Amino acid sequence: MKVLHLINSLDTGGAEKLLLDTLPLYREKGIDANLLLLNGTEHQFVQQLQKTDQPYFSLGKGSVYNPLHVFRLVGYLKKYDIVHVHLFPSQYWAVFAKILSFSKTKLVFTEHNTSNRRLENPIFRIIDKIVYRFYDKIVCISPEIRDMLVKHTGLPQERFVVITNGVDISAIQKAQPISKSEIHSSLVNSDFILLQVAAFREQKDQKSLIQSMQFLPQNTKLLLVGDGSLRAECEILTSELKLENRILFLGKRLDVAQLLKSSDAIVLSSHYEGVSLSSIEGMASGKPFVASDVPGLKEVVQGAGILVHPKDPKALADAISKLQSDEKYRNSIAESCQKRASEFDISHLISSHITLYESLA
Repeated sequence: MKVLHLINSLDTGGAEKLLLDTLPLYREKGIDANLLLLNGTEHQFVQQLQKTDQPYFSLGKGSVYNPLHVFRLVGYLKKYDIVHVHLFPSQYWAVFAKILSFSKTKLVFTEHNTSNRRLENPIFRIIDKIVYRFYDKIVCISPEIRDMLVKHTGLPQERFVVITNGVDISAIQKAQPISKSEIHSSLVNSDFILLQVAAFREQKDQKSLIQSMQFLPQNTKLLLVGDGSLRAECEILTSELKLENRILFLGKRLDVAQLLKSSDAIVLSSHYEGVSLSSIEGMASGKPFVASDVPGLKEVVQGAGILVHPKDPKALADAISKLQSDEKYRNSIAESCQKRASEFDISHLISSHITLYESLA
């Protein structure tokens, strides 16, 4: 069976990281899985992919919103039994290309988030209802997303399947920690290290986490891994609060598993998530996990980690402070998180996807 995964790019993000991890596992199971990028710019994940024997294709390095991609996709669709699509606008271009190609290729789409701006736009709501009808199956990474899409599209529930995201738990657990001074020369062993791994965009709300640092002891240090359009604003906020010596912006990193193992607590202050891979990785690392009590995070954390009200820096600080002051409590939360994370091992996702592909073949 030949399966093509289509995604906008391999810039750093949860859906992108998931593809990077799963592609070789499909091939191990006998699925001829390839990857097509609308934009093949050599981000870190592309560079990582190039070190493997995994084949991939790209449609150039221009805008992913270029409608000419529709015509470029036509030839690819005819070569595969199934095209598995991730993210907007790949979601639209694949459907339009299938209409033009008259191919019998089956289309699968994974919805990775509980919310998106198209839901609020009356024009996009109409287009969405048309586009979703061309997908033979729509993978939802949580029951909440399925219910939202059933309501949004008007399609029967049978068109949707819930397959929860997963991570390579063993890779996280085998990772070796880095000494704090090796992460950054300003860090010392007595520092309590908080880590957030997320793109700098409104959804992730790094600003609330930065503001929470005002209420925490001086030896509390925050590492922010990732990049994005709001990074500069977050750096300015850090400067305005005079927290430059306690908050480090590390940019994009490929040693996230090691950083997780080197930290004292993992935090994700998002406004919403799908099923967050970062949260699963954080819990799998054996560290206590603190997250916003929002859709996509509360389902993952589910009584294991600590949930706090979103957009509330003081509540975030209070939760972190309790972890700092009570070692027994901290260890108990970490143990619960690790146990919960094991339920999201990537092997479950691979098996479920293959079962889905076989049902469409």
